[in-house]
Amino acid sequence: MQVLWGDGARPGSRQALSLDRIVEAGIAIADADGIAALSMARLAERLGSATMSLYRHVSNKDELLVFMMDAAPGEPPTLPAGGWRAATEAWTRALRGVYYAHPWILQVIAGRPPLEPGQLAWLDRGLSAFADTDLDHGDRFEAVMTLLYYVRGEAQVMTAAYVPDAGGDPDEYGRLIAQFVRPDRFPALAAASDAGIFRAPAAEPDPLESFDFGLTRILDGIERLIRSTNP
Repeated sequence: MQVLWGDGARPGSRQALSLDRIVEAGIAIADADGIAALSMARLAERLGSATMSLYRHVSNKDELLVFMMDAAPGEPPTLPAGGWRAATEAWTRALRGVYYAHPWILQVIAGRPPLEPGQLAWLDRGLSAFADTDLDHGDRFEAVMTLLYYVRGEAQVMTAAYVPDAGGDPDEYGRLIAQFVRPDRFPALAAASDAGIFRAPAAEPDPLESFDFGLTRILDGIERLIRSTNP
């Protein structure tokens, strides 16, 4: 935390092997091959250094992941003018882009509130979208968290199902649903399967279309909440 917040020396910043280079290489490996492929030995090989040299900059892999989680999202987007809805939509779409570019983030998100400045910058930017509304701070936070949960859930499912080499096969899933789901046990699910909901479309699926549907519904609900606070 001290290094992330600039209260401690950033190890090796003027050396050939620096913390920044280590973090950058770790992100590159995770982006290309998944988080399971990341190891200190693999990282050292990529950087052309001895494995033990890495430990002068990061204590272990868990600490490395903290630095990667802080750096990978980059700067949050500049929010457009035009009101809370345009600003919030821009923030949400940018966050989705982060998860699609770095799907491994979804596997290493810790079960605690973020403390890293990189993640908090995104949270701050999301909250700022509601600055000109009459929502109190509690409702602003809940609105941002609702969008955050939606984006994470959508990205978790869609990157697994449709991103190349992520291991998903929507055709196979649809066949299994049709084979095992029976109306006497799961009537609603069986009806959806018969209607073709789980069959992969003939054309390349557009994950954005499904995402837009959910995002619009959430923003409609937030808009109704905002109107109720200022009738």
